[in-house]
Amino acid sequence: MVTTELMSRARAGDDSAFRELTEPYRRELQVHCYRMLGSIQDAEDVLQDTLLAAWRGLRGFEERASLRTWLYRIATNRCINALRSAKRRQAKEWDVADLQPPEPSRLGEIVWLEPYPDALLEGGPEARYEQTEAISLAFITALQVLPARQRAVLILREVLGYRASEVAEMLDSSVESVNSALKRARVGLQEQTGEPPAPESPAQEALVEKFVRAYQASDVDAVVALLTEDVRVSMPPVPLEYLGIDAVAAFYAEVIRPDRRYDLVPTRANGQPAFGTYLRVDGIRRGTGLLVLTISGDRIGAVTRFDNSVLPWFGLPRSLPD
Repeated sequence: MVTTELMSRARAGDDSAFRELTEPYRRELQVHCYRMLGSIQDAEDVLQDTLLAAWRGLRGFEERASLRTWLYRIATNRCINALRSAKRRQAKEWDVADLQPPEPSRLGEIVWLEPYPDALLEGGPEARYEQTEAISLAFITALQVLPARQRAVLILREVLGYRASEVAEMLDSSVESVNSALKRARVGLQEQTGEPPAPESPAQEALVEKFVRAYQASDVDAVVALLTEDVRVSMPPVPLEYLGIDAVAAFYAEVIRPDRRYDLVPTRANGQPAFGTYLRVDGIRRGTGLLVLTISGDRIGAVTRFDNSVLPWFGLPRSLPD
């Protein structure tokens, strides 16, 4: 079926033709919304809003740009609107009754951050690695600090490769304004991000295996030995953050105890190694959350822990038999 005929049918009200037209772009639009919003749930909501707006506005689509560019224009502006009026996920209190964490290094502000399953990224391993830096938790977190329009410009120009003139048209702006926003966004991003995640390698796999063995054995010293000196532990939506090896060691001394034994089930999130964590309790293993590791050289530079509500997104159950 040629695109011209599909377009004619969709404009005439054929919703199956519209779905066929837009389905090839659905996943990449969801990733775009995720980069903008930092939350997969918010991204899906805005994606649905984008497709509804495209369906309603299809007769007015003049085809001066490609359908893909038109959809990105709608999605980007819907994201900006969502950021302006957003009711973002609120911070949660620490809720593990029998554990009292030490005083944090600071309180994190990006409490709405959520992980993105690698299984939803398009393409094979090589294509996914090309996306790794632009989907990593460090990059997504840094984007959330930028003002909405700077964020949009940086993603459209640097990640998606649109020309300044195309971005200006998408945002109803000028080329000069787009270039200025990009410069400011680059400065802001450099202040926030570190090294991009390392590609998968035998050395990385060995490091991750050591982490799993140490964590499952409740061996705090062995876990800490695998971390960088400036390691960072965060746990959105709980705002507690621990910075540096001493603070993280004190935190893990409380969390990883011989009377609390965990099993780690592997998956991947944001192009990084990740694990569902299951606590052994009364003959069952209860899902307690998801750990995402950021590898920095030959050590682990960050551990981000998400609550157990995200486990189903990764095909992981809430509990496992003992």
